[in-house]
Amino acid sequence: MKLGNTREAEKAPGTAADAGDRAPERRRAGGSAPRRQVPGFVLSWGLFLILVGLWQLVVRALDVSIVLVPAPSDVVRSLVDGLTSGFLLEHMWVTLKEILVGFGLAIGMALVSAGLITQFRIVDKALLPILVLIQTIPKVAMAPLLLMWFGIGMTSKVLTIALIAYFPLLVNSILGLRSAEPEQIEMLKSFGASDFQIMRRLRLPSALPHIFAGLDVAVILSVTGAVVAEFVGATAGLGYTIQATNFNMDVARTFAVVVMLSVIGMSLHAVVVTLNRWLVFWAPSRKDHARDL
Repeated sequence: MKLGNTREAEKAPGTAADAGDRAPERRRAGGSAPRRQVPGFVLSWGLFLILVGLWQLVVRALDVSIVLVPAPSDVVRSLVDGLTSGFLLEHMWVTLKEILVGFGLAIGMALVSAGLITQFRIVDKALLPILVLIQTIPKVAMAPLLLMWFGIGMTSKVLTIALIAYFPLLVNSILGLRSAEPEQIEMLKSFGASDFQIMRRLRLPSALPHIFAGLDVAVILSVTGAVVAEFVGATAGLGYTIQATNFNMDVARTFAVVVMLSVIGMSLHAVVVTLNRWLVFWAPSRKDHARDL
C-alpha cells in the first residue's frame, strides 16, 4: 500500500515532486525573477572616476611636471579659477554661439537639399554628385579660404561648422525620406493626396529616426568644426584659448578648456537625444534594443 501511494503521489499533478520537476522548466521559460543589473551610467562614471584616480596617483607618484601632464586636481583648480573670473565663460559663449548658428544652418541646408533630391529626379542627378565632390574636400583645407573670404569674424566660423556638419545630416535625411513604404505612398495617392501631403504626413515622419541619427553625429562634428575654425584664425573662443594657453605653457588651463568643450558636446548630444525621445516616441530606443540583445 505504501508503495502504491508513493507512486500515485509522484504522478498526481500539483505535488511537491511534480513542482520540483517543473522548476527548471519555469526557470528556462523566464519564470524566475530577473536579476538586478547595475545601471550603465553607474558603471561608466565608476570607471571614469577610477581612471581619474589612477591619473592623479601616477602623476603625483612619478612627480611629473605640470608642463607635461597636470594632475586632475590642477585641472579642476584651473577650471574653477577660469569660471569664477568669467574668463572661460566669455570664451565659451563665443564658441557656443558659433556652434548653434552653424549647426542650425547645416540643418536647414541639409533638410532643403534632401527634400529637393528625393522629390525631383533631375535635382538628384545634377546636385548630389556635386555635393559628394564638395564633401571629399577636407574642411580643414577650406577653413583658411573661408577666413580669407569672410574675415576673422563669426561668419567664417559659422560656415566652417555648417560645412562639416552638413553632409552626415544630408545623407541620413535622404535615407529617411526614401524609407517610406511604396505601398503606403500608392495608397495615399489613390486617395488623392498631393506630393506635399505625402511628404508632410508620410515621408517626413518616416524619416525622423534617420534625421535624428544624423543630428546626433552632426552636433558633435559642430564642436570639432568650431575648434578647427578658431585654430585657423580667431580673437575669441575656446579654440583660440587653447592656442593661447599652449603658447603660455599653461597646460592645466588647456586641459580645462578641453573639459569645457567635452561638456558642451555632451550637453548638445543630450538635447538631441531628449528631443528624439519626445518627437520620435514610436521608434524603439537604443536601451530597448540593447535589452532585446
